[in-house]
Amino acid sequence: MPYHETTILTLEPTVIRDSGFKVEDISAITNSPEILKGRVKTLHPTVHAGILSTNSESDEKDLAEQSIDKVDFVVCNLYPFKDTIAKINVTIEEAVEDIDIGGVTLLRAAAKNHARVCVLSDPQDYAEFLQGLDKGEVTEKSRQLYALKSFEHTADYETTIADFFRKKYASDGIQQVSLRYGANPHQKPAAAFSKNGPLPFKILNGAPGYINLLGNIGDLRYVLGAAALEAYFDI
Repeated sequence: MPYHETTILTLEPTVIRDSGFKVEDISAITNSPEILKGRVKTLHPTVHAGILSTNSESDEKDLAEQSIDKVDFVVCNLYPFKDTIAKINVTIEEAVEDIDIGGVTLLRAAAKNHARVCVLSDPQDYAEFLQGLDKGEVTEKSRQLYALKSFEHTADYETTIADFFRKKYASDGIQQVSLRYGANPHQKPAAAFSKNGPLPFKILNGAPGYINLLGNIGDLRYVLGAAALEAYFDI
């Protein structure tokens, strides 16, 4: 359908009120205001049932019984967690407040149901999407690629959050340890960390360097097996 026939549900209707679209606040379908200082906005069955529903008879029946309309497109930008933690002396409390919950949930729900729903996580795709919408169709291939990008985006987002808290909570040798230097003394210090629980070694004395640890890994290969060791932690 032409894009001007699309109704947009948004958290900030004033931002796009003059865009030519029909715009409604998302509370128009949830009948619920933002609560907990904005922490809960879109986490609602009406929103996610509309996104996750398929074209099956049972889903159509469920939606009809609950008076829920399908959502065909999801466009969402996440809180700028990377930018926040890049600030000098950022606190854990500040970082926590910029961990997006509802946005990630919207993207993953729409990406999961990309057979029917089109999800946009990258503003660079907006123009192409609007061109397809104005022609009456967003192709299956486009939906697939947009879904892939959304999964990659949310995966990177979660990895960044995990890395931040690993450094804050487990960098004293529990899951991460700083090394003296890289391959050469003038290089930026490296770090060894585990994504699967505690590090598989304990430093008894001093501070190992990157090369020292690589040498020890070579020895440990014969004890633990190369595949098991490489799957355990990253450098």
